[in-house]
Amino acid sequence: MRFERFLDDSSRRFASKTAIVAGSTRMTYQELDPLSQGLANVLFEHGVRSGDRVLVFMDNCAEAAVSIFGILRAGGVFSVINPSTKASKLAYIIDDCEPAAILTSGRLLQIARQALKEAATPRPPFVLATGIDAEEMTTSRIGSFEACRSGPSGPVRHGGTEDDLAMLVYTSGSTGRPKGVMMTHRNVEAASKSIISYLESTPDDIIFNVLPLAFDYGLYQLLMSVRLGATLVLEKSFAFPSAMLDMMRREKVTGLPLVPTMAAVLLRMRDLAPGSLPTLRYITNTAAALPVDHIADLQRLFPDALLYSMYGLTECKRCTYLPPSELGRRPDSVGIPIPGTEAFVVGGKGEIVEPGEIGELVVQGPHVMRGYWRDEVATADALRPGPNPLLPALHTGDLFRRDEDGFLYFVGRRDDIIKTRGEKVAPKEVEAVLHTHPGVAEAVVTGVADPVLGQAVSALVVIRDKSVTVGELIRHCQRDLEDFMVPKHLALTESLPKTDTGKVSRRLAAALLEADL
Repeated sequence: MRFERFLDDSSRRFASKTAIVAGSTRMTYQELDPLSQGLANVLFEHGVRSGDRVLVFMDNCAEAAVSIFGILRAGGVFSVINPSTKASKLAYIIDDCEPAAILTSGRLLQIARQALKEAATPRPPFVLATGIDAEEMTTSRIGSFEACRSGPSGPVRHGGTEDDLAMLVYTSGSTGRPKGVMMTHRNVEAASKSIISYLESTPDDIIFNVLPLAFDYGLYQLLMSVRLGATLVLEKSFAFPSAMLDMMRREKVTGLPLVPTMAAVLLRMRDLAPGSLPTLRYITNTAAALPVDHIADLQRLFPDALLYSMYGLTECKRCTYLPPSELGRRPDSVGIPIPGTEAFVVGGKGEIVEPGEIGELVVQGPHVMRGYWRDEVATADALRPGPNPLLPALHTGDLFRRDEDGFLYFVGRRDDIIKTRGEKVAPKEVEAVLHTHPGVAEAVVTGVADPVLGQAVSALVVIRDKSVTVGELIRHCQRDLEDFMVPKHLALTESLPKTDTGKVSRRLAAALLEADL
């Protein structure tokens, strides 16, 4: 079924129940339902048709939830863009997917305007923004998000099916340009159903989410919550952990999705005592493996909560999970394939390797993406024949091994993509920004192992004159890159390490940077 139908069902079953808590906003299902339908009609009135792309360029907020389901109800394809995205990158995405509309906020409207100026698309999208006044609606192509409250409420007849695209998730590629991962309604339904089943989630769950909705880990907290009829508490960041813990206690949170950086913050809080979140039923972790001592500390602090270690890719949402009962025996494992899917470790010829041998992880199931938006070459490379000929096979490019019991262990990444804080970073994109500084002669960017981040974005730079400082280069990157892409470590050197053939070696650069720490 198409995914917006789950909102139809939850709004009937749980009309007066709180669906979204976001700051001071509390929105019930009987409020979320007509707002998203009103937005669908506004989008339709402005030309959005079945299959059209619509960007959601917002912070975590109730309007973002309304936007996602409003787009689906209009028959469109949503794409949530990280609010820290700069205008130049947003312009690239606009040119790539040619959205019919952009939904944003007053805070981000200027960036959206600048991106539209830089974009070359022949079909400028309509823009709806929250929190703007009449003076900011300078053209007929910019309107107020409030229009969804007064528009018609009848359903948009778009004739869509479950095999239509539901969303595009932009993720960094090896070329340095983000790629749009195409996920159908069937993909999203299958992935959410599988995750809900192993987490044993129910409508009584209250999920706390500070992960950006642009990050599929954060996005699925919303999708699964609405599917269940549960409550989602949305926050923009974990910058004030004491306040966040107070909120979790007030809202009686039962589910906490986190990444290792959040775990590290929690474990540094000296006044956090065991049992501080008495209603917490489960904790999930992905993006990078938790250190074994962090696992033990989290279990001590939250003794009644089940801890799920997981591994996933944007291209299929989730690949594996470790049942909490196995955590004590295999704390370094990412577990087994999620329900309804298959995962294999294969060798160079596609053969399944023996336990203990290292190979590439191949994932098959109804949750595997349709492909990359308008990129047939990358799609053909990722989706190739696999052990099960009846299903699409996602070749992850990640190196794994499995033990005799079939549990999987992450070994390393085959390509150069850096995965940090749950985000993928293309080294070439960071290098391109470094090279725009007039004092930079050469630069190489790589990932250095980090117990909290998974990998830390790190750079080795050759400068043209000695007046250029490390701090200056970091500030230069902060102006043009999202915060997770800014190098955490940056070192100056007289020359970059090279191979015998004269190519710059990321492997050697990583070794030098690790030695410098």
